[in-house]
Amino acid sequence: MHMALEILVSVAAVLLGLAGLIGCIVPIVPGPPLSYLGMLLLALASGWLLYSLVVLVATGLAAVVAVVLDSLLPPAAGRRAGAGRGGVWGSIIGMLIGTVFFPPFGLVIGAFLGAYLGEVLYNRQNTRPLHAALAVLRGTMIATLIKLAVSGVILGYIGRGVFLLLQGSF
Repeated sequence: MHMALEILVSVAAVLLGLAGLIGCIVPIVPGPPLSYLGMLLLALASGWLLYSLVVLVATGLAAVVAVVLDSLLPPAAGRRAGAGRGGVWGSIIGMLIGTVFFPPFGLVIGAFLGAYLGEVLYNRQNTRPLHAALAVLRGTMIATLIKLAVSGVILGYIGRGVFLLLQGSF
């Protein structure tokens, strides 16, 4: 491969990896899959020589698991604490609104306020809406940390791959 093409592929892979990290915070952007796509781009550019099959499969599975947990943890934590649909949906809507209008802390504040308001407005039989809102928030934070960890590890592999690709020593 020509050096200019290697540089272009490397820049694209790093940008995908960074977009993946941002996507861990921004609810609409699929963080770990974007990071993984950057890793796959480098692997393809090297003729599949940069990473072992085990590393590619393990990081791919980790990206999928992180995305699935992101969908399952907040509602599961909320339901366990007595939250209803209003709290869970309020959390999701609050995250979106908070992320757009109050970055970077809007994700956390929006998830909490949305869950609390959702519980107060739509689940009036819940005598502990604050407890449910905190549980949804806890699930959201744990899922976000898992996504950040997975995307961070993948970005580390991207950095290593870029170094090896540009050195021609893979």
